[in-house]
Amino acid sequence: MSIIEKCFKLKENKTDIGTEVLAGIATFITVAYILAVNPDILSASGMPKGGIFMATALAAAIGSILMGLFSNYPFVLAPGLGINAFFAYTVVLNMGYSWQFALFTVFAEGLIFLALTLTSVREKLFNSIPFSLKAAVAVGIGIFIAFIALQGGKVITSNGATIVGLVDFRHVDIHTTGIWTILTMLGIIITSALLAKGVHAAILIGILISWLMGILAEAFGIYVPNSEQGFYSIIPHFEHYFETLEKTFSEFGITFGALFSTGSWTHTHDGVVTGQGFSLIKSLDFFVVLFAFFFVDLFDTLGTLIGVSVKGGFLKKDGSLPRVSRALSADAIATSAGAVLGTSTTTTFVESAAGVSMGGRTGLTAITAAALFVSSIFLAPVFLAIPSFATAPALFLVGFFMMSSVTKINFGDMGEAIPAFICIVVMPLSYSISDGIMFGIVSYTLINALIGKIKKVHWIMIVLTVIFLIKYATL
Repeated sequence: MSIIEKCFKLKENKTDIGTEVLAGIATFITVAYILAVNPDILSASGMPKGGIFMATALAAAIGSILMGLFSNYPFVLAPGLGINAFFAYTVVLNMGYSWQFALFTVFAEGLIFLALTLTSVREKLFNSIPFSLKAAVAVGIGIFIAFIALQGGKVITSNGATIVGLVDFRHVDIHTTGIWTILTMLGIIITSALLAKGVHAAILIGILISWLMGILAEAFGIYVPNSEQGFYSIIPHFEHYFETLEKTFSEFGITFGALFSTGSWTHTHDGVVTGQGFSLIKSLDFFVVLFAFFFVDLFDTLGTLIGVSVKGGFLKKDGSLPRVSRALSADAIATSAGAVLGTSTTTTFVESAAGVSMGGRTGLTAITAAALFVSSIFLAPVFLAIPSFATAPALFLVGFFMMSSVTKINFGDMGEAIPAFICIVVMPLSYSISDGIMFGIVSYTLINALIGKIKKVHWIMIVLTVIFLIKYATL
């Protein structure tokens, strides 16, 4: 019996090495867009793009290897979308915490996730949150990241009269903002068409087509780089390949282990440092952010595991998933490892369904994808040159996928539906995922208390409501 057969039990799972390797390649192709999108989002927090890219590739590789070896499932992991937007735009830019401290919070969340996975607490916490709110979180995040995508693509801009509005082509430079917007919208249409045709690598292909259109636009003088306006050349220059690669490794030295530099843990309000070091752990905000990271990671992971397992036929007749604790443990360890490397929460990707649909049934699929993530490090100059108008369609359509959870909300019960709606609306409008979650939990508890249905509200929800009300009362 070969080592591969012994490790992954290929015959028992009715598969072979060739099928598993091809499934791993297919999954990598569908997930590879994260190598371009994650640095684009997290860099808004002030983190260096090269370091984020390296951390993204390595965290995805480590997580996928752990998943493949621990659980023997074909699930691929990578830094998750949505939660990375929460990291950059809410925790760092909105709440004022340094990205180093935000990474530490992700690290702590991973350890808590691991500890709870080994006990029954995880199930209790999961079961305490009503299903409608769980679905609402996914929907709210989907709208939030679609909003961010349209901003990055210059389709939505700030507008004094209506706060935000569509770009006005009469008042922008057509050779910079104008063409950027047009390329974003064309990218969304093209990627949507690819998805509608059932192309497995639609999102990655959409990114590449959008980027190619941009390169042609620059080559023919339609797009004109203007560094003063923040528009740079989008044509990769391979004569600087080794310099760019060296810079990538150098910037990785900045992000790697940065979470343990307590001197860089800061909280800033209106440009003034109001907290620093270990004192930040004592703040209520720390626990709110920690819970938000944990909440999204927990439900996103469980939802993905269930969804992909149904497609692969991994669930038992009673609906349970064998070795689920091993899968969740791999996810939790990958999250903490990713934070050490320098990226936000690492989670199981729903795109793993691409490999499963091609016959992937064991951890060898995940290991194959991991090997490709490692090799992608040497293509850093290519991935880091991809502009935001090319990644915006990917973000926008991932938001679309997350919207499907709206059908799981019970609109026949106002006590369920209205808090879910509040959660969904508050997320994008407050530019904060955590505020959306808190408003959803508080409104659910109070509304059901007022209509005499407090008995159906779990005591953990009541405790969380009290904590969140204290937080807002002391702002």
